[in-house]
Amino acid sequence: MITVVGAGTGAPLPEDVAAGAELVVGGRRHLDAVRLPLGVRTVVLGALAPALDTVAEYVAEERPVTVLASGDPGFFGIVRALAERFGPERLDVRPGVSSVAAAFARVGLPWDDAVVASAHGRDLGTAVHLCRAHPKVAVLTGPGAGPAELGAALGSDGRVFVVASALGSAEERVERVTPAEAASRDWGAAVSVVLCLDEARVLGPVRSVAGPRPGPAGWALDEAEFAHRDSMITKFEVRALALARLGPRPGDLVWDVGAGSGSVGVECARLGAAVTAVEKTPDGVGRIRANAAAHGVDVRVVHGAAPAALSGLDEEPDAVFVGGGGRELPAIVAACARRARRAVVVAMAALDRVPAARRALLDAGLDCDGVLLQSSRLAPLPGDVTRLAASNPVFLLWGVRPHGRTEGVAP
Repeated sequence: MITVVGAGTGAPLPEDVAAGAELVVGGRRHLDAVRLPLGVRTVVLGALAPALDTVAEYVAEERPVTVLASGDPGFFGIVRALAERFGPERLDVRPGVSSVAAAFARVGLPWDDAVVASAHGRDLGTAVHLCRAHPKVAVLTGPGAGPAELGAALGSDGRVFVVASALGSAEERVERVTPAEAASRDWGAAVSVVLCLDEARVLGPVRSVAGPRPGPAGWALDEAEFAHRDSMITKFEVRALALARLGPRPGDLVWDVGAGSGSVGVECARLGAAVTAVEKTPDGVGRIRANAAAHGVDVRVVHGAAPAALSGLDEEPDAVFVGGGGRELPAIVAACARRARRAVVVAMAALDRVPAARRALLDAGLDCDGVLLQSSRLAPLPGDVTRLAASNPVFLLWGVRPHGRTEGVAP
């Protein structure tokens, strides 16, 4: 067996935890904290692959191995790599208290409804988008992806950070700061976890399913669910296909350009994505914010006209919906297509704008497809009869970046 022992926060490893092992693998501080059997071989964890190769030598000879890890080694820890390499049946896992559980305990909050993201050795963008979209997020940090970087990316969005450092040690610190304050400090290497909280919403209703709240029971909501002006809103039939092609999901960033009422952006946020809506009219900006609040989601609203307003958006979107633009539409689509990581969806009522929009998607290296949507809704007539009322036809184009190809994405 491979015995995997977690050094939980607040509870040190037993000194004799490695008794009987012929190979002990762990971080330097863990190895220094235990009594090692005479003649035992040790491997200091750094690069994972060489350590696993050494473990494999001992497993092949059925010689006992102990692996020391931090917290709960089955939670974003080494258990995954060991199970994939050697099979879960070979593992005897003895978990400790994870840094996430300890951090929430320190601030007196439940965390069954929290989203947990690891930024250790991963793209920080996913954690940033989750922090924007959800009221309670724990971020496991790493070099170059700590509180300062997270705070700089989030800016002033009303969140508060709880930065927990050196949990379970004599040097433990738990500090509340704003994202801006976090961005201005050098936090060193002792940070265990960062909690990003919308304090007005951290105590949600009791739930029977752990993790972020379940997705909505339905989408492509009726237009009556949104405040809008003179029926200037993406109709639900069009919105349904647009959402299918955008594919919004937790950890994504979606732009809603020429947002109008923000119906597409709000629906993307309901499905778990972080959303930035770009709208040029002051009354439109107000409606987007009102619609987001009415549906209980966060949508960042940028007041400005595309394509110029897009240059002020630092993060590259995963997907973009373009629902306005007029004569500027080809330039807007081109700007969005250069930066989108995955897909751009364009809705147009004017036939004349279709060729230029399609060319902009193709020129950016996206695979392009589209459809003309024509729908007729049931409408009552006097005498308890029904007719079909035709809606205005809408062209929907979408460009999808070929899998694995990123050369078209702006740096």
